[in-house]
Amino acid sequence: MCTSSTRTSKGPCYLSAADDPVKSSAPCSSPHASYEGEEEKPSEKAADEKKPRKRKTESVKLTKAKKKKKECFVAQEKQDTAEDKGVEKPKKRRKKKNITDALAASEPKPGCAADLQELLRDHYADKLSIIELEELQLPDSCFLARNDLSHSLSSYLKEICPKWAKVQKNHAIKRSVVLLIICSSALRTIELIKQLTAFKGEGKVLKLFAKHIKVEEQMKLLAKGVAHIGVGTPGRIKALIEKDGLTLDALKYVVLDWNWRDQKLRRMVDIPEVKVDMLKLLETRIIMGCRAGTIKLGLF
Repeated sequence: MCTSSTRTSKGPCYLSAADDPVKSSAPCSSPHASYEGEEEKPSEKAADEKKPRKRKTESVKLTKAKKKKKECFVAQEKQDTAEDKGVEKPKKRRKKKNITDALAASEPKPGCAADLQELLRDHYADKLSIIELEELQLPDSCFLARNDLSHSLSSYLKEICPKWAKVQKNHAIKRSVVLLIICSSALRTIELIKQLTAFKGEGKVLKLFAKHIKVEEQMKLLAKGVAHIGVGTPGRIKALIEKDGLTLDALKYVVLDWNWRDQKLRRMVDIPEVKVDMLKLLETRIIMGCRAGTIKLGLF
């Protein structure tokens, strides 16, 4: 029976190319074809799995290295811009040397007349006129022999005042002393009074400092009897002079405890408040007595 779609009513039946199994080029529609197609898919997946994959660690390292390079370039650009703008780099602070360190490294030098003259000139340069500064200048004749750091207090006083026994016998004025020793503190005052035993003889010594002793008590002691030597701090001695508790009528010798140093290696002139009091004390009437020739000045 002819199944062709192109048949005529009378003629023989012809098969088309699509109906001819031999001449047809269409793929076979057998059940085996579908199985072969399904077997090919897993083989493609296996091929994909066999391909080498890039390690994540290598990529992470590369990205970090790139970031570091970028940061370096950015830092260099910032430095260049700062230098172009003229911004100075912060300087390292140097450790300041203390007075004790500087003095410990240096050799001790005995004080001389030029040191006191320079101290007076530097202190009053901005405060006094030229004429007033000239009035504060001390003549070389008013200075006693200086201490060469080999003397004790008694041996130094014996050198500058060889006729002390005669001087103390002739002294009979109350509220005044013949010898005035000026130092930096109360403890130093007591120490110096102990060193006077070999020199003072029968002379009377007074402590003239502010610690535990009122000004009124010291004024009573000065008015009560004759004192030959006064040892104390410049602040208290100046206060006694201002209140007329101490006069300079019998004063012949003034000794400054110039070379002695405390635990911090400071001299009397290295302590600001003591230095100011000492200069004010010298300014009152001592410099006038030195210029007149009635008072001699020594640096111990």
